[in-house]
Amino acid sequence: MFENLTDKLQRVFKTLRGEGTLTEENIAEALRAIRVALLEADVNLNVVRELVEHIRAKALGTEVLTALSPSEQVIKIVRDELIALLGKDTARFKFASQPPTVILMAGLQGSGKTTTSGKLAAWLKKGGHRPILVSVDVYRPAAREQLKIVAKQVEAKIYEGDLKGEPAEPALVERLAAEARREARNFGFDTLIVDTAGRLHVDEDLMKEMEQLKKLLNPQEILFVADAMTGQDAVNSAQEFHTRLGLTGVVLTKMDGDARGGAALSIRHVTGQPIKFIGVGEKPDAFEPFHPDRIVGRILGMGDMLSLIEKAEEKLDRKKSEELAKKALLGDAFTLEDFREQLKQIKKLGSMESILKMLPSVGPFAGLQQARQQIDEKQFTRLEAIINSMTPKERRNHEIISGSRRKRIAAGSGTTVQDVNQLLRQYAQMSKMFKQMGRGGLAKQMMRGGLSGMGGRQRFGR
Repeated sequence: MFENLTDKLQRVFKTLRGEGTLTEENIAEALRAIRVALLEADVNLNVVRELVEHIRAKALGTEVLTALSPSEQVIKIVRDELIALLGKDTARFKFASQPPTVILMAGLQGSGKTTTSGKLAAWLKKGGHRPILVSVDVYRPAAREQLKIVAKQVEAKIYEGDLKGEPAEPALVERLAAEARREARNFGFDTLIVDTAGRLHVDEDLMKEMEQLKKLLNPQEILFVADAMTGQDAVNSAQEFHTRLGLTGVVLTKMDGDARGGAALSIRHVTGQPIKFIGVGEKPDAFEPFHPDRIVGRILGMGDMLSLIEKAEEKLDRKKSEELAKKALLGDAFTLEDFREQLKQIKKLGSMESILKMLPSVGPFAGLQQARQQIDEKQFTRLEAIINSMTPKERRNHEIISGSRRKRIAAGSGTTVQDVNQLLRQYAQMSKMFKQMGRGGLAKQMMRGGLSGMGGRQRFGR
């Protein structure tokens, strides 16, 4: 996400690095470039105007720090203004004093509302809640069936109700919603997620139905689900829904496919409501709370190390990671079985491309970002298949893998002998590097401080 905007802003900052001081002239030139970059990223015109004026006022004002270079000054100002635009604090979720908390999901057809309802249920479950889902889209049987499938994927309870052959009309919608709330109360579910009907565009019937649901359920949260790929259309729809319903927050889906990011930078300003979550993929766990400061870090090429750390803490087996590190750095036999385990641990974090996106795109990491597009994600699967085709004895002692064994391993893994040779070379290089690190005293240092100290759990607030 934001790749286009990040690239353009990096060019602006690079130009300023050659300047000795900030002047009205070079500020004006930088602001013109920033304005164009924002407009090309599909940011709302009024938002662009206000943002640029704020940056101009600060850049020419007394808030500029003389200790910083011109480019650092502008980066700091742009960062502060973008965070202010998106909201300084992570949006908190409101829960009812008496369960169930009711969350009304709003949005147009095709925005990802049903999938997002399931992802939200999974996120709540992870936080110790007991959610129940209901679809009140009585007009499209496929929509109700889709929520059923999604609920099964995330292992969440769903209330289906009995439609009893009643006509698909608002009265049936209200009955289903009321029954689902009663089900939640009776069976101890603390959160009710209501997946509502959508339309291809905003219309009066849809709005009246949503208003009736709001009146009936008195929800703690009304979340508007918007497809980030639709840019300003998503912003305009959110504004209309907010005018009629009073949204409490926004969920932006398909952020992983939106290289521009205009919706994310406009929707908070236009509606006045916070972005609470973003969808960054198709899997149930590809769903993140929206942290303005971290998103701004990604936009400015600073990366998002906190999110990467949180993902590692959640996904990786800490005990196994410590055992592998200890084994490798103390010079014990780091076998191909250990190498395979390391590959499995990395795969848990997601694609290499998604991991690299969280690293800074400047300084020593710049080369990694440039190589990101060339990464072959299937390579991990091939490497694992090759190691799986080896016997336990071969995995523990790679030196016995002769030419004939390499042919057998290649045939068994559906790869070539060259692929097997390449893996063995990579493994040998890694083992050599680990031994050198161990001889250099890094292992003793880590043991003194405790390996767990390096990977100690530090929770960052949602």
